[in-house]
Formats: sequence, structure tokens, C-alpha cells
Amino acid sequence: MSIGNSPEDERPFEDERVEEDREEARPSIGRALQQARIAAGLTVDDVSSATRVRMNIVHAIEADDFTACGGDVYARGHIRTLAKAVHLDPAPLLAQYGEEHGGRPAPTPAAPLFEAERIRPERRGPNWTAAMVAAIVAVIGFVGFTMFQGGDDGTGEANVAEGSTPGDSASPTTKTKKPADPEPEPSDSAIAAAPQDKVTVQVAAADGRSWIAARDHNGRMLFDGVLKQGDSKTFQDSSKIHLVLGDAGAIDLFVNGKKIEDDFQPGSVERLTYTKGDPEAG
Repeated sequence: MSIGNSPEDERPFEDERVEEDREEARPSIGRALQQARIAAGLTVDDVSSATRVRMNIVHAIEADDFTACGGDVYARGHIRTLAKAVHLDPAPLLAQYGEEHGGRPAPTPAAPLFEAERIRPERRGPNWTAAMVAAIVAVIGFVGFTMFQGGDDGTGEANVAEGSTPGDSASPTTKTKKPADPEPEPSDSAIAAAPQDKVTVQVAAADGRSWIAARDHNGRMLFDGVLKQGDSKTFQDSSKIHLVLGDAGAIDLFVNGKKIEDDFQPGSVERLTYTKGDPEAG
């Protein structure tokens, strides 16, 4: 008869073995994308042409090398785009990426933005001096208005009696109505009347589909996804908009009511920042 742990206590837990077997059976992100591409009968060139993701990035992702993407945000966008191109659900791959690379960055907390609203000045007694000054100003204004109205009572009637009819062009008091200005032609940009106290950016996928990401001046994510050809998104902030264009050559940009004429190349990734006033990439 043995004293101590039983043989059953020394065996690994059944759940741990099942979990280890499941981890070993699950392919890596790059391997899953590669297998789905081959099963769909597509080459790397086919996927690159369909998604506008450069071939060297496709090769690197299929080898589980995400450094060429330029960061977690861009890597997630490329994984989502490639998964859809090879008919895979991107959600499990993005979850797997989060498990292996620390998860999605936490969003900017909203509490500091409203910190000023919680600061309340201490209550004070009524300011009688200011109230008296306001009352005196009100009385003086009322007296002056009354005197002005009284002085005009007979003047208007005399002008009508002594002068010509209101329609007479010789009357010095007759004002010629200016012709109405022609209505301006509608602008090509949907944001031509953008407010000058804010920065307004419209992104339109004119020549194909493209992944884009947009953040405000605090770094808060406004949009992270793929625009199909013909789709557009408009972003607005009080001071600054940060953009990342996965395929800048497929995008038309309108900033603060003006179209940006930069010659972006197809398949190029552009990181841009725009502020208020005359559009100029930062």
C-alpha cells in the first residue's frame, strides 16, 4: 500500500491535453490563408490584383511575418482583406492574431474629455453691484429708445406728403432692388461647404477597393475597414484627421472642400494628416 499521490494524480489533466491537441491542430494565420488561396485556385498574383495588397506583403503574411505590414492596425487590415479574397471568415483569424500579438490596442478613454464638466466653481452670493449696473443700463437704454421713437413720429409722414410716390425713381429714399445673384453651380465635392472651424475629409474609392483607417486628433479610431469601388466615407474633427490608405491609387480625396490632386500610385500605402484651412498633408 503506497503513501502519497496516486498514479491518477500524476497524469496530466485531460483538459490540458485536449487544449494542447487543439492548438497543434489549428494552423497558423499565414498557413490558413495560403491553404484557402490554393483551395480557391488562386495565385499570389491573383490575390494581389484583387486586393491591391502588394505581392511581397502577401508572401510575408503567408509566412506569418507581419513586420512588412507596418504595425498591428495595418496587419489586421491586410488579414481581413486577404481572408475575404480567399473566401475565409476573417473573424477567427483576427482573434488568433490578437491572442498571439497582445490583442487590439485599448481605445482612448472618454473620461478625460469630459473632465472639465465635473469641475464646478464654488457657490457665491449674488453680485449686487453688477445687478445695479445692469438695471441702470437698462433704464438708460429704454429712455433713449423712447426719445428716438418720439422724434421720428412726424418725420416719416412729412417725407411721404412732400416727396413723390414710393415707386418714383427720383425719390432719394427709394432704393433700387439689386438683381438676385445667380445660384452657384453645385460642387463636385459633397463637402464643398465644409465648415472653416473644422477639418473635413472625404475618402472615395473611385478606381477600385481599398482598405483605409482614420483617426481624430486624440488618436481615437474613426474607421477601420475596406471601401468598395463607388463607396465613400466622410470624417470631421475640430483640428486634425490622420489617414492611412492601403491603396492610395484607388482613392479620391476631398479635404475642406477641395480635391487633393496628389499623384498616388496604385498599390501604394500612404499615411496622411490634414488640418483646418487650405488642405496640406502633414
